[in-house]
Amino acid sequence: MQQQKEEKTLVIIKPDALQRNLLGEILRRLERKGLKIIGLKMMRLDDLLLGEHYAHHKDKPFFEGLKKFMKSAPVIVAALSGFNAVKAVRLIAGPTYGAEADAGTIRGDFSMSTQTNIVHASDSVETAETEIERFFKPEELFDYKKVDFEFIYGEEERA
Repeated sequence: MQQQKEEKTLVIIKPDALQRNLLGEILRRLERKGLKIIGLKMMRLDDLLLGEHYAHHKDKPFFEGLKKFMKSAPVIVAALSGFNAVKAVRLIAGPTYGAEADAGTIRGDFSMSTQTNIVHASDSVETAETEIERFFKPEELFDYKKVDFEFIYGEEERA
């Protein structure tokens, strides 16, 4: 097996998750998987940032409602890293529509909706890079070695 490359990804813990006291549970699941938190902050999203982030939805009928929902309470943005981090986070999050997400996923356990679906997760390495730059300044991201690294990845993966 060849050495894997560490990826970075972004998760937005949405207003519904904060209102329902799910922050700790979500972070616990991400950390227990072996993902490393490299950036974490609470913020309020404004129209400009939401317009950038959801530009692909600007012409859809639900866009204004989505913006209103995302501004209804603060969000938590988390930058995470790990081998195959994008795929791992999307697996933990589950499909967008909570009612169709498998039990055991964040959305499968806590969501019945497409809009109030607890988290946003980057869909590719390229998107993650853009999203991390959108929500974090370089000095807000941390590079450090976790003591459990050798117990999360096999020797052949980290060689």
